[in-house]
Parts: sequence; C-alpha cells; structure tokens
Amino acid sequence: MKAASRLDTAAKCLMDYLLGAALLLAALPLFFLVAVAIKLDSRGPVFYRRRVVGRGGREFDAFKFRTMRADADAMLAAHPEWAMENTGGRKRADDPRVTRLGRWLRRTSLNELPQLFNVLLGQMSLVGPRMATAAELAGHDAWREVFDRVKPGLTGLWQVSGRNDLPLDERIRLDREYVAHRNIVLDVRILFQTIPAVLRARGAR
Repeated sequence: MKAASRLDTAAKCLMDYLLGAALLLAALPLFFLVAVAIKLDSRGPVFYRRRVVGRGGREFDAFKFRTMRADADAMLAAHPEWAMENTGGRKRADDPRVTRLGRWLRRTSLNELPQLFNVLLGQMSLVGPRMATAAELAGHDAWREVFDRVKPGLTGLWQVSGRNDLPLDERIRLDREYVAHRNIVLDVRILFQTIPAVLRARGAR
C-alpha cells in the first residue's frame, strides 16, 4: 500500500476540520430533535459509545445516537443466537434489540452524525474505511493493516457500495482498495456519492 502524497494528506486534513465543523454546526438543530425523540421513544441515554480501532491501532470511543434498547446487552447474553458473528460479520436485519426510532435512524444514517465530533477530535476522517472493533479485526491481518495507515471514516467505499449487504471479505477488499488509491479527489467523489447512497438506504440496518 502506497503512502498518500503530502498535498493529499494536507488537503484531507483541512477538509476534515473545515467541512466537519460546518456540517456539525448545520446539524445542531437536528441533533436536538433526534435527542428529544430518543428520550421520548425509549428508556436510556441519547448517545452510545462504541470502542473501535483507530489509526495506528489506537482505540477510541466512536459516538453514535443510541438505536438499541437500554437492556440490549442483557438481551444478547440471554439469546447468544442473535450475535452479529452468526451473520458473517454483518448486522442482523431483524435485530429485536433495535428500537422503533432506532430502525429509522439506521435507515437514514442519522445515528452516525455524532461521529462528526470524532472527526473534529482527530480520531476519524470524513472519508475512510468502515470502523471496526478489535474483536472484529482479530484474525484478519490484511484488514488490521488498513487501520495502521489511515483513520476510519464517517463514510467510504463501503458506504457507497452496499454497507451491511457486503460480505466481510468484500468489505476488507474495499477498505484495502481505498487505502491503496486514496487521494483528495477520491474522497470528494465518495462524499458526493454518499448522498444518493444514504437516500437509497441500501444495506442500512
């Protein structure tokens, strides 16, 4: 995997902070409405923190709007057959732990909006490989190499290519392809392709 040019790296960093800040400011009213809706819909916190692997293997908490019931972990412990691992690394389409509002938030990708804070904290990029946990990366050295080089992204080739409809090996291939060919033009193209991809809601779970 080749290294990105200094110009592309600088342009990407500038885009992450300037566009990320602009998007966050524009989305603040939506943040408030979603937060109120979550509190009215089900018991539990507004935000969910997912421990994921960042650049260089450093772990951090990725922020999301909560889409599951507050007792989701207890439900999973009682029903291990619901585990994500039983579906080839993809999310269950009918996960009973997901709230009514949560299904809509996932379908529209609004649950991902709080990751703009992670972008401004320098932990994520607007465009990059799909975030993954240490457990998901275990046994996949080729996939782990991706996160040795770049930050996970709010969107990426995985987002515009099918999201959770993708099998794990295809997801890894796309992440490696992104790292091998990354440049600012590719990032801008993916950002524009993300809008129709989100509207189609293909693979959203």
